[in-house]
Amino acid sequence: MPFISIREVAPRDGLQNEEPIPADGKIQLIDALSRTGVRRVEAVSFVHPKAIPQMADADEVWSRIDRNPDVRYSALIPNTRGAERALAAGFREIEVVVSASDTHNRRNLNRSTDESLDDIAGLIPLVHEAGATLEVIVATSFGCPYEGDIDPERVAGIVERVRADGADRIAFGDTTGMATPRRVKDLLSAVRPDLLHFHNTRGTGLANILTALELGIVEFDASAGGLGGCPYAPGASGNVATEEVVHMLHDMGYDTGIDLDKLLHAAELAERLVGRSLPSGVLRAGPRNRLV
Repeated sequence: MPFISIREVAPRDGLQNEEPIPADGKIQLIDALSRTGVRRVEAVSFVHPKAIPQMADADEVWSRIDRNPDVRYSALIPNTRGAERALAAGFREIEVVVSASDTHNRRNLNRSTDESLDDIAGLIPLVHEAGATLEVIVATSFGCPYEGDIDPERVAGIVERVRADGADRIAFGDTTGMATPRRVKDLLSAVRPDLLHFHNTRGTGLANILTALELGIVEFDASAGGLGGCPYAPGASGNVATEEVVHMLHDMGYDTGIDLDKLLHAAELAERLVGRSLPSGVLRAGPRNRLV
């Protein structure tokens, strides 16, 4: 049975777009997700608390979770200072983000895309010397709320540079849910990532994953309950819901290693933590309508 790797991003990407959740709640969510069979969890981000106050307690959360030896935990960082904090905390899988859109990069990171790429080139040796790996996430790869369409060749140029600088992995982020199957085909015809990160703002998330599967991509981000968004991208609603992705993949004969029942319990916990209903269709369906 073909295996598809899912990285669960609700604890970081999901919760960063909500009102701040107490550390105890974040720890409960990470621990619940770690028991679902998911192999990878994006646990925290090391950003300045004034920029993203929702992640201000990253060190405390990371120090207190019940780490599952079968799960690979990663942290997102915005710059070299963030990398230093993540490495000091003990992370060995680190992600850094740069936007294909210069305008979005300035809104998100207060610098140009080229300035971020220069910073990434400098921090790669720092990460490697610590025995860690660096994944570069190219945000707004499929479109930007400020600049509109993004030329696939611009994304390809960014990938070419960071690979030459020594990046270990590449991911493409659909930051505002502008991706469609056509855009996925166009971009992947120009350059291929290791992993794709889709939002479901316009309801095309699962269609995009299906298109990417047909093109040979086998690693995806997803967020329990469909939590997520981007504070610096107007209209960027949640990520694809992990349980919807798993439901579809299992019915198609793919293996994810994830127990859907346990995943739904984690999504229900996420709902309670944020205090509102989440958009997941599988979460809304009754037990008889679930494939488990």
